[in-house]
Amino acid sequence: MSDAASIDRFLEMMAAERGASRNTLTAYRRDLEQAAERVKGPLGAADAAALRQLMADYRSLSASSAARKLSALRQFFAFLLDEGERADNPALDIARPATRRPLPRILTHDEIRRLFEQAVAEAEGEAPPAGAVRMLLLLELLYGSGLRATELVSLPRRAVLREREYLIVRGKGDKERLVPLSARARAAFDRWLPLLADGSPWLFPSGKAHISRVRLFQMLRDLAARAGVDPAAVSPHVLRHAFATHLLEGGADLRALQLMLGHADIATTEIYTHVDSRRLVELVNRRHPLAHMDDVDLTAPSA
Repeated sequence: MSDAASIDRFLEMMAAERGASRNTLTAYRRDLEQAAERVKGPLGAADAAALRQLMADYRSLSASSAARKLSALRQFFAFLLDEGERADNPALDIARPATRRPLPRILTHDEIRRLFEQAVAEAEGEAPPAGAVRMLLLLELLYGSGLRATELVSLPRRAVLREREYLIVRGKGDKERLVPLSARARAAFDRWLPLLADGSPWLFPSGKAHISRVRLFQMLRDLAARAGVDPAAVSPHVLRHAFATHLLEGGADLRALQLMLGHADIATTEIYTHVDSRRLVELVNRRHPLAHMDDVDLTAPSA
């Protein structure tokens, strides 16, 4: 079977059985097709030596990019093994490039305050511009609910019912999760709903579809510039990071934060604990039982 056919079948399996997102499938296709072009002979017949040479060719890439390419190879050969087209998985013999998860960029509380002050001011009045009301709701959902950009722009019109205090969001892998909806966000939604054009299935329509992630990115940076915040420091993902970090600072449970962010692995959520070490020390000092044993002489010998 040709490499092209094997890759197609592998991606079909990833979509059907593992619920891989469109972005993941696109990245895996690109990585595997690039690998097929570089190795000598069919990729499906490559041995460990050929794969080591292939990974050596990726030395100029970042560790995270090389690790992703190796992950695609490992899963591809695991698929061929399961299908009986190979007797081994040669990619398992390749050491994974060492990666270090970068610390998330966040905004300060003051920068968040300035963004909201600007958005609220622009949406004030009896007949504010529809775009200003929309921007306020987008900001509330990014920072108040921690949505990913793709999740936000593709929200259906029916995503929020007036009596609900949460959103049902379809995230990565087409998985649904509950996301809290603040009273502020519900109020912004109530202002935005009458301004929506009839007939559109999207909460944030644009033309025949919804606004794009690129457009959301541009709108946020324009708002930041007007608010006196460095536009280069602002993006939808930075606001999602700020949501998580500031919530954790306020005492949120890490497991609850994982569920709200839609992380499959809590190790991904734990990256946010780096900003909160001082609060954790204070928490131990105030809440641990030893904090209330000042009157007990722990150095005294036991009876």
